[in-house]
Amino acid sequence: MTSTDYQFEGWMGLDPSAADGKMVWQKFTPKQWEETDIDVKISHCGICGSDEHSLRSSWEWLPTKYPCCAGHEIIGTVVRVGTQVEHGLKIGDRVGVGAQTEACIGRMGYCADCASGNEQYCPRFSTTACGTYINGETAYGGYGLYHRCPGHFAVKIPDGLASHLAAPMLCGGITIYSPLKHHGCGPGKKVGIIGIGGIGHFGVLFARALGAEKVVAISRRSNKKKDAMQLGADLYIATEEEPGWAERHARSLDIIVSTASSANMPLAQYIGLLSTDGTFVQIGLPADGNLAAPLGLLLNRRKVTSSMCGSTDEIRDMLTLATEKDVHPWVQVVPMKNANQALLDTVAGKVRFRYVLEN
Repeated sequence: MTSTDYQFEGWMGLDPSAADGKMVWQKFTPKQWEETDIDVKISHCGICGSDEHSLRSSWEWLPTKYPCCAGHEIIGTVVRVGTQVEHGLKIGDRVGVGAQTEACIGRMGYCADCASGNEQYCPRFSTTACGTYINGETAYGGYGLYHRCPGHFAVKIPDGLASHLAAPMLCGGITIYSPLKHHGCGPGKKVGIIGIGGIGHFGVLFARALGAEKVVAISRRSNKKKDAMQLGADLYIATEEEPGWAERHARSLDIIVSTASSANMPLAQYIGLLSTDGTFVQIGLPADGNLAAPLGLLLNRRKVTSSMCGSTDEIRDMLTLATEKDVHPWVQVVPMKNANQALLDTVAGKVRFRYVLEN
């Protein structure tokens, strides 16, 4: 018989001020137990920049229901397993839970996206933290001691991958791995990564691990050049400090993935870096306006597209590659008790490149 005498407690956001370092530690009631669920004793949880937006409820299209618990890069040990959980999960397994906690899988038949393995695009997508399940219950994240979620969205962590390294891969890593893999990053491809931060540094690491011929790191200033080259970039472009960069590197890249979160980026110049049939993928979520596609798309048969996290199968594929290729993200581990300060430091850009909370 499974013991369930544990308490769900965590850092709770009671209102938008939580994003200003005012989360409060308290008990909460998780979603009602279903036999498709698992409970996880949390050992680590990565801090993602989007946690601030969730706590502040700053995305109009994804309002937060308070109280909430942030954190969607969760690693821990399974302590309870429902009778209908698939994928062979059992008590004692080390698992990870990323940004998605539910889709129509197992509830109301498969939509076309779920049937094709693209569950991250399911119209009934539910976020792991600060979100709402299909039945209306609140989804509480990983800034705490325990997490409950549908077992389908938990993946086993390979034995050769440390928990503190795996945690930020579950959102930061997969968000950029998915478009790189989907658009053919590999031998012979020249790849650009815009924004060398929590997600962008994963772009350099995974483009290299996938065997790209050339990896170009792109940022506004040169202060991250040393880091980018150490991560594995072949070239660094500082757009605000190198006059003529757009002309000098025109038509030189096959794939560009942008993590930039401002609509004021020089999009036309970025797209001009693409060769014919090149692909520009926007994964950053601008909160200051909309992106407008420039004329360069029409003239050179280029593509601008988007991408959103990744499916559980893609996460498994990514973790396997990370283990085989010894992908080592830059992580700073901090105690769970310091979550408020770590979040503030993340928003202030003080981390290189990810904080991971540890119980």
